[in-house]
Amino acid sequence: MSADVKLEDVWIRFGSFEAAKDVNIHIQEGEFFSFLGPSGCGKTTLLRAVSGFLEPSEGKVLIGGQDMAGIGPNKRPTALIFQNLALFPLMKVWENIAFPLEVRGVGKAERRKRADELLELIALPDQGDKMVNELSGGQKQRVAIARALAAEPDVLLLDEPLSALDLKLRQHMRTELRAIQQRVGITFIYITHDQGEALTMSDHVAVMSQGVIEQVADGNTIYDSPQTAFVASFVGENNHFQGKVTAADGDMVTVETPSGVLRGRNIERDGKPQLAAGDQALVFIRPESLRFVDGEKKRDNVLEATVERQEFEGNFWQVFLQVKDCPRVVSLSMVNDGSSVGHDVGAQVKIGCDAAHAVALPVGQMAAE
Repeated sequence: MSADVKLEDVWIRFGSFEAAKDVNIHIQEGEFFSFLGPSGCGKTTLLRAVSGFLEPSEGKVLIGGQDMAGIGPNKRPTALIFQNLALFPLMKVWENIAFPLEVRGVGKAERRKRADELLELIALPDQGDKMVNELSGGQKQRVAIARALAAEPDVLLLDEPLSALDLKLRQHMRTELRAIQQRVGITFIYITHDQGEALTMSDHVAVMSQGVIEQVADGNTIYDSPQTAFVASFVGENNHFQGKVTAADGDMVTVETPSGVLRGRNIERDGKPQLAAGDQALVFIRPESLRFVDGEKKRDNVLEATVERQEFEGNFWQVFLQVKDCPRVVSLSMVNDGSSVGHDVGAQVKIGCDAAHAVALPVGQMAAE
């Protein structure tokens, strides 16, 4: 079984502090949905409201169409995986997995059978008789998932479960986690501050800041068409230039900045373009969208710059530049094709990008750098 989850006009307050503000989200049945945001933005608070460990100050939480008001966590069709996993060290692996069934009074033979089925599902066959401390970090992670699935929830809630793993293992486990979700077909709600996890695994992502949902969309849209300055500055690397809109035509705007005139896409919100002539705006250009302008191709946006330093990172070069009349260092990414960057430190250069690869947004709160 699987179920959809709705948060309708949800506010969560602790005294005068508002941890979640007027949240309205519909998570579809069977999808992998992530809440993404910095620490303290309210994402775990919302997860607790879904799980039943916290009642909203206002609004409703509905699971499978049923209002969850007054229904405790042990009565909800959810299972929660914590950051620390909370596996039982004195139990064998299969006993850990089958513990929810033991609580329900299921017999030992049936518990063992179900545990073995789940071990197959998480690609750990024949590991049931090991003790938990004999497993690797990634294996423990999968056992925690299997234990949660043993309870047969309609919705699985995951609170930053990969945060304690090293980078390589995290990257491997997010692939495993997505594969498990697709095999079991139930709704996953995932909490993370890691953009790579959210973009890689999720059908949809909600980006949060200070208790507010900034944007809900699929990963490609979040990255390529951010709707707010916060989303643009929080998700991935971005260069930004502030200026005044001098022209707005269709879905494009022209912005006059101290560094030069820039054109970019006028991103819509609530079905309407956000910028008009005379507005203050931020133009965002991602490092991978910038190129050195050496006369081989005309670019819509061209900036004069000085090469400040270069960093070799294996698969790509990161070039840092001081752009004319820009108070911030600008970064440019180049794929490592076996050749050098072609410009020495201190060189006077021109960099640019096509207008389609620049995003113009109203001035607003930025993510902390």
